[in-house]
Amino acid sequence: MNEQALEREILRPLWKVHILHHAEEGPIVGHWMLEELREHGYRVSPGTLYPLLARMEKLGWLARVKKHARRASKEACPYRTTAAGRKVLAEVEARLRELTGEIHRR
Repeated sequence: MNEQALEREILRPLWKVHILHHAEEGPIVGHWMLEELREHGYRVSPGTLYPLLARMEKLGWLARVKKHARRASKEACPYRTTAAGRKVLAEVEARLRELTGEIHRR
């Protein structure tokens, strides 16, 4: 099995599902999300994760949590799932349930 192809073609898109799931549970920050994804066996670097978080924010799936008006520039910026992100997560969950059901009926 080609591990790199598996990671790139199948597993990497699942990162977004993990991110949405955890951001739905509560605010997440990039460093914590890196460690969480790595615990699940995903090979992810900060150079990949942070642009992904920014892209998910631009798509309207994540929003930055407003803490204080005066935040230090090095302080972590937490994200939460938005209403649009919750809809995306629900759609992905439904499709995964359907797919899992088909696979188990073999």
